[in-house]
Amino acid sequence: MTNKILSFFIRCWFAAKMAAHGILSKPLRSALTILGIAIGVASVISLMGIGEGARKAVIEQFESFGSNVIIIKAHKPFVEFDAEEAQELVERVEGLEMASPVIKTNTLIRWKRTRGNIDIIGVNEQFPQIRDHKVISGHFFTKLHVTQRAPVAVLGYNIGRGLLGGRSPVGRTIKLNGENYRIIGILAPKGAGNADDIDNKILIPYTAAQKIAEKRTVEEIWGKAASKKDADLVVVQLGRIFKRKLGIDQKSPTAALKSQNSPNGEKTLDSDGGNFGEDKSPRNNNSFIPTRGEDLITITSLNKLVKEADKANRVMTLLLGGIAAVSLLVGGLGIMNIMLVAVTERTEEIGVRRALGAKQGDLLFQFILEALYVSIIGSIAGIVAGIWGMNIFEKYGFETAISLQAIKVSTVVALVSGLLFGVYPAVSASSVPPVEALRRQ
Repeated sequence: MTNKILSFFIRCWFAAKMAAHGILSKPLRSALTILGIAIGVASVISLMGIGEGARKAVIEQFESFGSNVIIIKAHKPFVEFDAEEAQELVERVEGLEMASPVIKTNTLIRWKRTRGNIDIIGVNEQFPQIRDHKVISGHFFTKLHVTQRAPVAVLGYNIGRGLLGGRSPVGRTIKLNGENYRIIGILAPKGAGNADDIDNKILIPYTAAQKIAEKRTVEEIWGKAASKKDADLVVVQLGRIFKRKLGIDQKSPTAALKSQNSPNGEKTLDSDGGNFGEDKSPRNNNSFIPTRGEDLITITSLNKLVKEADKANRVMTLLLGGIAAVSLLVGGLGIMNIMLVAVTERTEEIGVRRALGAKQGDLLFQFILEALYVSIIGSIAGIVAGIWGMNIFEKYGFETAISLQAIKVSTVVALVSGLLFGVYPAVSASSVPPVEALRRQ
């Protein structure tokens, strides 16, 4: 029994040495075959890395708005919201923990001798909790600031850092729309482009923003649900509330909107329950014919957007990986080609080994090992090249992320393709009779 085990290991060791010798005897040909596998593996890793990086960047942008956030947005001036509606919705909708009226505008800013235009966001005191956005210096404004229309401002991170060259400007005064505003806080950084580029904006009480914008209504309401499950239910409840508010008959895709002068004014309701179609303005006495497809109000759960974006980007990543995997198939065919050539060139060696007592299994094992050697070396080279390639893409502005799944998949595919494409040449080599192998030389 011991002799059989020892003999088996000796045969395996000898086959492994012969397989290595077979590769090293033709270095250029072997290098080209390894290059084919390496290119395939590197393509899969780098392209899937770009796809994964894009997926994470999109998700990060959505998540920067906060968790369980619901945005109610009016797309037409005549359906904008009264600021008091935010609190009314919190009281009426179960699962909606808090809400803030939102008004966005642009105004002139003056700091010392510097002037320019700046984006302003008017919110209430619950903004940090709704958007999960911390204040890193100073504090956020309070309910009293909101009710008294106090001229106070909380700066986005980039603005706060730039005013005094990195030092905190809390307690200083800036001019917005010609009026002095006291800086009371600096928001934590969200990153370039994240959270609607809030790092480059200024937050003030919505009551003060209404004065700057010269309007009494607000175009958005931001709410926060208690949980992910509640967020979906809140969207449904809000949809019903605003359907009733706009006079939409929920049993029909078109319905009449109550109006003083035109009781037959029509409106459309999109298939999405959160989008409300165009209708006649209750503030306009002229007849209005709706355009199907236009939205009056949209109610959006950012959790749902994150899921949809994640799903879409995963599909894109898989498509990129599938396209790159074609090169792995080409590399596998290259292995088969080189192995068939090797079998043809080494018939004398095969015949001599068979004549000296080598079994068919020994030859089969040797040639399969040659294919695996090429695949393993090519996979290692491909992994290194793929990671290096992602670093190059990143330098040119692409979002990349090393995907362990891509490395595993590409390596397994490369090894399996090398094994499968090496089986036929190995079988061909091992099945040649000794006399026939010697006669061919």
